[in-house]
Amino acid sequence: MSFIQIICAVLVPLLWGYQFVVIKVGVMEFPPLFFLALRFLAIALLLVPFVKRPARQQLGHITAISVFLGGLNFGLFYVGLGLGSGSLSAVAYQLATPFTILLAWPLLAERPSLTTSAGVLLAFVGVIVLAAGPGLSANMLPLLLVIGAAFAFAVSNVLTKRYGPFDPLMLMGWSSLFTAPQVMAMSLLIEHGQLVSLSTADERGWLALAYTIFVGGIVGFGLWFWLIARCSMGRITPFGLLLPVFALISSVLFLGEHMTTKLLVGGLLAISGVAITQVRPGARPI
Repeated sequence: MSFIQIICAVLVPLLWGYQFVVIKVGVMEFPPLFFLALRFLAIALLLVPFVKRPARQQLGHITAISVFLGGLNFGLFYVGLGLGSGSLSAVAYQLATPFTILLAWPLLAERPSLTTSAGVLLAFVGVIVLAAGPGLSANMLPLLLVIGAAFAFAVSNVLTKRYGPFDPLMLMGWSSLFTAPQVMAMSLLIEHGQLVSLSTADERGWLALAYTIFVGGIVGFGLWFWLIARCSMGRITPFGLLLPVFALISSVLFLGEHMTTKLLVGGLLAISGVAITQVRPGARPI
C-alpha cells in the first residue's frame, strides 16, 4: 500500500469511530432504523443526480451489494446494538475482518500470509481487551444479530472487490438508493414514532444525521470503496479493527468518559496488530 492509501485506511475507521458518538445522539431523537433510512435516502438524493448511471450489467451487482452492505449489515447491527451491550456489539462486529479475509481466500484467490493472520489475531485481542467487562453477559440474540451484520459487511466487501472496480461515488449513490427502501420497510415493521420524530428532533439530532450523511457516509464509504478497488482485502480490512479504538477515544474526548489502562493497552494491541499486517503483502491484489 502507498503512504496515501495507508492514511486513507486509517482515516476511514477514524471517521466511523467518531460516528458511534454521533449515532448515540441521533438515535435519541429518531427511531434507529428510521434514522438510518433518512441517511441513505439523503445520500442517494445528493449523489444519484450527479454521478454516472451504472451499466446494465452493474445494476444486479450493485443491488446485491446494497442488500448485504445496507439492509443486512446496517439493519442487523442497529437492531442488535439497540437490544444488547454496546461493548459486546463492538467486539462481535470486528469479526467482519476475519470473515472478509476468509471469504477473500476462496472467492478472490487472496490467500493471507502468516504475518497478516498474526496481525489480525493480535488486533482482535486488543479489541477484546477494549470491550471486556460486564457487557459480555448480554444474551445471545443481540450477539447473533451483530455477528450476522459483520458477516454481511464481509460479503459486501468481497462482492465490491469481485465485481468492481466501481466509481466510489456512483456505487455509494446507487447502493444508497437501493438500500433506503429496505431499511425503511424494516423501520415500519418494528418501530414507531417516525413522523413525530421529524417535528420533535432538535438541532443536535439533525447535525448528527448530517454527519452520518456527509462524513461517515459519502466521505467514509467513498474512501473505503476507493481502497477496495486498489488494494487486496487482506491489506485493507485489518484497518477496520481500529474502529473501536477510535470509538472509545472519541467517547473520552466528547462524552466525558475517562481514559483507562484497559483503553491504553487494548488500543496499543489493536494498532500494533494492524501495523504487523502491513509489514509485507498478506495477499496478492487482483
